[in-house]
Amino acid sequence: MESQSYGDFSLDLHQRLISRRIPVEGTIEVTRRCPMTCVHCYNNLPLNDLREQSEELSCSEHCRILDEITEAGCLWLLYTGGEIFARKDFLDIYTHAKKKGLLITLFTNGTLITPDISDHLARWAPFAIEISIYGRTSETHDGVTGAPGSFEKCLRGIQLLRERNLPLKIKTVVLTSNKHEMPDMKRFVEQDLGLQFRFDYMVNPRIDCSRVPLSVRLPPSEAIGLDLDDPARIAEWRRFAGEFTGPRQVSAAGDELYQCGAGVSSFAISPEGKLSLCVLDQEDSYDLRRGSFSEGWENHLRRVRSRKATRQTRCAACEIQAMCGMCPANGRLEREDAESPVDFLCYVAHLRSYALDIPVPAHGDCAFCDGGSDYAELKHMANRLKQGRSHDERTVEV
Repeated sequence: MESQSYGDFSLDLHQRLISRRIPVEGTIEVTRRCPMTCVHCYNNLPLNDLREQSEELSCSEHCRILDEITEAGCLWLLYTGGEIFARKDFLDIYTHAKKKGLLITLFTNGTLITPDISDHLARWAPFAIEISIYGRTSETHDGVTGAPGSFEKCLRGIQLLRERNLPLKIKTVVLTSNKHEMPDMKRFVEQDLGLQFRFDYMVNPRIDCSRVPLSVRLPPSEAIGLDLDDPARIAEWRRFAGEFTGPRQVSAAGDELYQCGAGVSSFAISPEGKLSLCVLDQEDSYDLRRGSFSEGWENHLRRVRSRKATRQTRCAACEIQAMCGMCPANGRLEREDAESPVDFLCYVAHLRSYALDIPVPAHGDCAFCDGGSDYAELKHMANRLKQGRSHDERTVEV
């Protein structure tokens, strides 16, 4: 799940509520159906998948769940998919959520947005709308989405929302197939549209652990090259490292497996009404069709969240773990084991640290630390990146 920002006051409130284990932040996937078949997507099904449609929560079920999550303390809600507007009744669901006072972010590909949808959103304005584009040309964008004409439909949706002054942000996932147009996408969004633009290069396996999306994931060297091309990202990573890296208490079997806010301050709900820790971690879920949100949150997710590690890995004492993104969900998806380190994430975190001159104390049997089998290669690559070598020369794979 992508993170959201709510301003200094809200973030301070968020931190205070975390300490009380209140579900302040939720993600609801209203459908897995989508008109596009993006090569990197972890969770999409055909728009006309009747079986999937029949299993989705009804509008009345959504409204009942919204009543329950707000009663439990939820403040911020992300609606995502699939494509949220694939559901003809999405605006009914959304309007009920607005009436409950939730601060709502919408993730959409923009292709199904119409004047009527835009007018409704203008009347019931969300906290934010985020649209993904996957190229600056229709050839590249539609090549990623597998949907001819999707680029023009996306631009039309963006224009409709801009005309109504809705809180819109544009983002992209940088892939091997669209990386050449990333600078043009950034210029187009920031200069031509006057909107905020951000990018990410993290691609996950599908939720069924299929590794097909990884075929378009950037090699670590190219990913870090993008960071180094952007002074703002360099500054942000250094700020983040200064705040969140440092000595850790070495953990062992019996310590908590989960170290994030999932099940403490946040939750996710699938299109079928399954409550889980997050959208990527759906292995052990609670059926909201058979029980209440409070029961699922207070009992089921509390039990899942309290699971203990069964062994110590090299992640345990890693002082740059916060820059890595390793978590049980990523372990399951990439290694089919919640506790197994993901080499790609480890490689990226170490390469980024070396390229930004962030200290990396050795932490056990790690191939990427000083003395490890891949250390010399990483340091060499980091030096090349710092010297400004072209992306075409960065070919190291994991």
